[in-house]
Amino acid sequence: MKFLSLYGDHIDPHRKFVLQLFADDWGQYVDLPKGFAVGERCKLRLVPLQSQMTTLGTLTPSSTVFFCCDMQERFRPAIKYFGDIISVGQRLLQGARVLGIPVIVTEQYPKGLGSTVQEIDLTGAKLVLPKTKFSMVLPEVEAALVEIPGVRSVVLFGVETHVCIQQTALELIGRGLEVHIVADATSSRSMMDRMFALERLAHTGIIVTTSEAILLQLVADKEHPKFKEIQNLIKVPVCSVESKMSKALDIIGSFCCQILIYFKMQNSTEGKF
Repeated sequence: MKFLSLYGDHIDPHRKFVLQLFADDWGQYVDLPKGFAVGERCKLRLVPLQSQMTTLGTLTPSSTVFFCCDMQERFRPAIKYFGDIISVGQRLLQGARVLGIPVIVTEQYPKGLGSTVQEIDLTGAKLVLPKTKFSMVLPEVEAALVEIPGVRSVVLFGVETHVCIQQTALELIGRGLEVHIVADATSSRSMMDRMFALERLAHTGIIVTTSEAILLQLVADKEHPKFKEIQNLIKVPVCSVESKMSKALDIIGSFCCQILIYFKMQNSTEGKF
């Protein structure tokens, strides 16, 4: 049995129950028309809210897969803070290897956009697939998710936030998987596009988090046998030279804009008198 979570659960805060739409298999799914009318092959049930909340957002290595999306060379000059995204992505992939977590990688039209950047080590990745579709949810990826036993959560990172990341995340939650987007490992050409994409995704029930939070949640305890290795990974600071330059230019640009606004206001005020 799988839950059809694309439209989210409907919570009654007074009775503390969740109204869920579900079906016995995906072939029975009937889309919801406007007004939340239920298709004849779908069913409704009430589930205690507390039972839902106890598992919300939890991660374990045995039920998690990492998705690395389109970290390609041709995106380097265009994506904001791409150097940082590469460094954090590499940290996540190292953590996945330490914890034995499967990794699925895609490359958007590699013939034109190049392969994954050299700094990203894809050793041990379960799949490295070319694609033209924006979403990572390809037939090969769906088959791989079926092959991996007990998958419940996907940790998603890469580019661009408002296109491939967003479309992948929405498809995954539509298939009943819990999605964690790593905010410090995803970006876009425009920071406004990135900001609004993350905000939209958070409103759909997707968890927006950080690389350190992900890795420490996966070990969960200082006594975990892999804790020291994970600790060593997160101790390494992430700040590339190109990122420092980009941030400096952003600050300078913001300062210049403020000066222009100030002088415009001054001229406007003087004109009134």
